[in-house]
Amino acid sequence: MSVLMVTGTSTDVGKTVVTAALAATAQAAGRSVAVCKPAQTGVAPGEPGDLAEVTRLSGVTAVRELARYPEPLAPDTAARRSGMPLLHCADVVAAVRALDAGHDLVLVEGAGGLLVRMGEAGFTLVDVARALDAPVVVVAAAGLGTLNHTELTIRAITGAGLSCAGTIIGSWPDHPGLAERCNLVDLPVVTGSGVVGSVPAGSGSLDTETFSAAAPGWFDSGWRTSVLTGNFLTGH
Repeated sequence: MSVLMVTGTSTDVGKTVVTAALAATAQAAGRSVAVCKPAQTGVAPGEPGDLAEVTRLSGVTAVRELARYPEPLAPDTAARRSGMPLLHCADVVAAVRALDAGHDLVLVEGAGGLLVRMGEAGFTLVDVARALDAPVVVVAAAGLGTLNHTELTIRAITGAGLSCAGTIIGSWPDHPGLAERCNLVDLPVVTGSGVVGSVPAGSGSLDTETFSAAAPGWFDSGWRTSVLTGNFLTGH
């Protein structure tokens, strides 16, 4: 099984663009890639969601969304408010396993932060990762507050007995300030997990060809190889 979970320290840290970059990187190396977004919120039926953005940026078309709720809330809250069925952890696990059977790499993008409740019985991405025995990569912000948020997220990952596959800065500014420069040095120290990549700010506005060509260069070369082989490195 070559499954990688993509979580964030919070919402709006760049998970979808990072997921697209990982997908583009693997696809450029000749690997077959699928992407699963178990729960999409804040998007009406028929509107393009996060997976549409992943496809637009990376060109990867093997995508699967299991549930969609119109209000921009945690999936379990959005489901209850809409009167729509709650998502079940077993259904997510089964969907990912089905994708894994036909692809070299499956990326699973969570909703918001790591411990956001996704559905029935309050399951989270941690429960999905545990069932799949899959490592988790953390997408973090670049600026103030990221040390605390990232350390808490990675503590929750490792405390659950899961492997953290590294930290990726979701939006690295063109002109980083003092906080951003210091955070890049301090993040591995406080979290025990290496910063394995950073996506330049504004990359989500690129076209498919430009994005896919640039994406491999946003990740550490050794870690990038591990993603392509399924041998995810930790503490890089």
